[in-house]
Amino acid sequence: MKASIFQHNLRDALSMAQYVARSNEIVVVAEPGRLKVSAKSKPQDVAISYFAEANVDQAGEIVVPSRLLSSLVAVLDKERVDLSVTKRTLNISCGHARAKILGLDPSDSPMLQMDYTGAEYLLDPKALRLAISQVVFAAFTGDSRPVLTGIHIDFQGDRLTLAGADGYRLAVHRLAASGPPASILLPAAYLSRLCRLVSRETESIRMRLSSDTSHAILHMCNAEMILKIIPGVYPNTAQLIPPGYTTRTIVGVKEFLPAVRRAAVFNKTSGIIRLHIVQSRMTISSRHEEEGEHEESIAAQVEGPEAKIAFNSRYLLDALRAMPGPQVALETTTPSSPGVFKPVGADNYVHVVMPMFVQWEQE
Repeated sequence: MKASIFQHNLRDALSMAQYVARSNEIVVVAEPGRLKVSAKSKPQDVAISYFAEANVDQAGEIVVPSRLLSSLVAVLDKERVDLSVTKRTLNISCGHARAKILGLDPSDSPMLQMDYTGAEYLLDPKALRLAISQVVFAAFTGDSRPVLTGIHIDFQGDRLTLAGADGYRLAVHRLAASGPPASILLPAAYLSRLCRLVSRETESIRMRLSSDTSHAILHMCNAEMILKIIPGVYPNTAQLIPPGYTTRTIVGVKEFLPAVRRAAVFNKTSGIIRLHIVQSRMTISSRHEEEGEHEESIAAQVEGPEAKIAFNSRYLLDALRAMPGPQVALETTTPSSPGVFKPVGADNYVHVVMPMFVQWEQE
């Protein structure tokens, strides 16, 4: 292998591969016109290949310790970096600096090799990034419910539905897509990292499934990402969304979100935020027996009778941060029924949050 690349391009490629895979090893591959930096996680749930423009005189590849190479490249001068391989050693030259890193034969650390001849889909990168950002935080983060650690990706006709849930909340985003019907679960943790791989130059993301539907590969102009599909059956999200409501309340996100933040200061132990909706106002309150209480009121458009409901402050804040527009509609039925959050003016996103039990009669 013999290649040269600008320091910042190599630094960014190494950083991105390390960020996605968190791997101890990096595979550096010199191909015509580019350098491919690849890594895989342990266990092998994800593999990433990031491409950077380079001058390549001789093709080749080598496996080296990721942290050692990344740390070295990060402190090199912002100049051209020359790379070459002799036997199992990566030679690095930049300005007056010279270094040698002992490596491994690539055959000792093979990347994921699958037959990606299954279903294929073309996705809009901007729409996909928004969809992922609105559902990924709602996925379960523990080990006891592996199915819920994934994002449910459901292709049906001309629509793609992404859903994330942890047993206490559900986030669902729908967007346009085309391709054969398919229903898969991809790890939420890695989908959130996918968003950082999508560059502004990416015109589309091509996703293909392996022939045995065990893995999915996503192709971008600057990267490829392989994700292991989580086995299992995801809950029927349609059954988890309340079909109707008694009271619908529209408020401005810029007023609602900071009010919840202020109220959350007083309830870090219980995490309870109370919402009291009556006529044209919504009152946001919280209390702590030993520290005090907080209450403030914001203007609201209310359709229906008086309503009371309480939510976990973190779940409520997450739901409001995910709203893409200036206004949010909260649909409620009873204090013990789920609350449904929807952006006003958009019908492709819904966020359902289970309420918390409080003694309203003591107020």
